[in-house]
Amino acid sequence: MSPLTPQEQSVARYYDGSIFEAELIRLPDDFPVELAMTSRYLERWIPAGSIVAEVGVGGGHYTRLLASRDCRLHLVDISQRLLDAVATKLDAAGLAQQIFGTHCASATRLDPLESNTFDAVLFLGPLYHLGRLEERQQAVAEAARILKAGGLLFAAGINRLTYLRDLFRDSPDQAVPRRDFHARFLQDGLLDPTHAPPIGFAHLTSVKAFRGLFEPLFEQSVLLAVESFVGGASQQKFKELPPEDQSAWLDLIERTASFPEAFGIADHYMYIGRKK
Repeated sequence: MSPLTPQEQSVARYYDGSIFEAELIRLPDDFPVELAMTSRYLERWIPAGSIVAEVGVGGGHYTRLLASRDCRLHLVDISQRLLDAVATKLDAAGLAQQIFGTHCASATRLDPLESNTFDAVLFLGPLYHLGRLEERQQAVAEAARILKAGGLLFAAGINRLTYLRDLFRDSPDQAVPRRDFHARFLQDGLLDPTHAPPIGFAHLTSVKAFRGLFEPLFEQSVLLAVESFVGGASQQKFKELPPEDQSAWLDLIERTASFPEAFGIADHYMYIGRKK
């Protein structure tokens, strides 16, 4: 298995350390719309019993969802601590038998996973921790390698403008001190723990760049602005709603998630593509 690069080791230490506890509860506690919308699409597009490589397991919320639908899961993450926590979570839920492999590895080098094996690959995190375009392209090529012909890739990207929105909300006095940083950030989308401690080392993208990343190897099925008009801190209100209201709002979010206007205000983009 190929070793992690120094940058990947830094990201792994970040997830193993200062944000580990937060990552386990981040989606249900802080971003319930992202969780609900992504889950809706996974359930719709991935048949029960599929063979799935989840690359970047996070808190294991999608892992448990797919395991409960009898999917066979191979889990990959650069954080061994997250891998262990997700394995423990599935064991407690009586779903440990659905995990057929666990690998501490980078999305750019999926050496332990065999070619032409998987019905679906989840990249719901790795691409926004790969700072160089060549690394993101290599990761997408690895996804294509391990997928069966016609297999599906689910990939997430973060809207570049969300950093500026949140900075204006939380620290509006930083426009002048960070002027040079912002000029560069608008060009390359790169963040670091000093400027963005909640996410650390990250790459935030544009719609055009995100879509173009997959074009050589995948045929686009879906591209959506995951949260549409419900972004940032306003997602908190979703948790307070009764199920009927949650479902009605999710329907509206889904109906508008492909509108051009939605891509400017959503936090995340999600791409679903079929291997050519």
